[in-house]
Amino acid sequence: MTKKRYFLLIIILGSLTALGPFSIDMYLPGFPAIARSLNTTTENVALSLSSFFIGISAGQLLYGPLLDRYGRKKPLYFGLTLYIIASAGCYFSSSIQMLILMRFVQAIGSCAAAVASMAMVRDLFPVKDSAKVFAMLILVLGASPLIAPTVGGYVSAEFGWQIIFVILAVIAVIISLAVIFLLPESYPPDLSYSLKPAPIINSFLIVLKTPQFYTYSLCGAIGFSGLFAYISASPIVFMEFFKVSGKNYGWIFAILSVGFIGSSQVNSQLIKKFKSAQIVNAALISMVIISIVFLTGSLQGWLGLYGTIIMIFGMLCCVGLMSPNTSALALAPFEKNAGTASSLLGAFQMCIGALTSVSVSLFKAKSAVPMASIILVSATLAFVVLLIGRRNIKEKIAVKERPVAVSH
Repeated sequence: MTKKRYFLLIIILGSLTALGPFSIDMYLPGFPAIARSLNTTTENVALSLSSFFIGISAGQLLYGPLLDRYGRKKPLYFGLTLYIIASAGCYFSSSIQMLILMRFVQAIGSCAAAVASMAMVRDLFPVKDSAKVFAMLILVLGASPLIAPTVGGYVSAEFGWQIIFVILAVIAVIISLAVIFLLPESYPPDLSYSLKPAPIINSFLIVLKTPQFYTYSLCGAIGFSGLFAYISASPIVFMEFFKVSGKNYGWIFAILSVGFIGSSQVNSQLIKKFKSAQIVNAALISMVIISIVFLTGSLQGWLGLYGTIIMIFGMLCCVGLMSPNTSALALAPFEKNAGTASSLLGAFQMCIGALTSVSVSLFKAKSAVPMASIILVSATLAFVVLLIGRRNIKEKIAVKERPVAVSH
């Protein structure tokens, strides 16, 4: 594979991966404006974020079997089309209930992009490169938290929150054109793959019974939920508790994203000297320590705005180191069922993320304490799952080289 082709694939797959996060990050600064426009509260607006996470979680399980049966691109076309239609529905929403429903449908569409891109990483690149490729996808993914909230803050302030969904629809159209004309079909349709309930459930069970998969997918998903706690709580913490404007909130969100993006790129260098499992272990221990300091400081009122930003930055660095490695280790055992494994991996992540998001909305305290508490619980549980789960991995499949056919 040439460097030019390698770079092009990373950009397209990264854009597909970023569509869901972009859909989340861009409308966060508009929460107060949406609440005023729809005569509701910011806590109720946050439920539209929860419905998005639930939609992605449900959609993951839908697309996994479809990707293994019909190839990667046909289900991807369907999902992107559904996303564009749902974005129009969000634009025309006249009540918070309609917005919550349209965000759910929008998520069903966007998760086709997420599942397909993860499966195509497994299709197109050698297993030994998977952690590095996932880290590079996070670099492209980093455009979302760097650009989306800042753009969203200015757009909602100047033109109204509805325009945000017009921009998202246009982005989806551009990505669709790139998929049609530039992205190869990496997995031929497998008509022997049955879509009947029993074989699908059996396929899921085969993946779920693999110790390396359930250990690193659950560990990664629970640890990653700290990011969802931050995303869900940050509009309330920064704009209502610390009284930051929507525009400045966008800049803070962008600055904090550097921790997540930067650490994922540092990971590309670390995996040259350390095993992925070692990096996951160190990242989770660091995340537990930072979370304890964050919660203690928030309860005692020691941190303030800048201290809170520093604590969140440290947490995001840990997530950025952990995530590419847990994904690579979880998917390493699979070739034939890569689509199913990818969908389960994403479902775990989004399901736990949705629960985290709903948990944040249940707290009435407008401070950083709910966020810090949930992050600490997430980090601790993830580390416990890692300690228990890896005892069951009798034959560990490392992220090492194994020939993988590349479709041109």
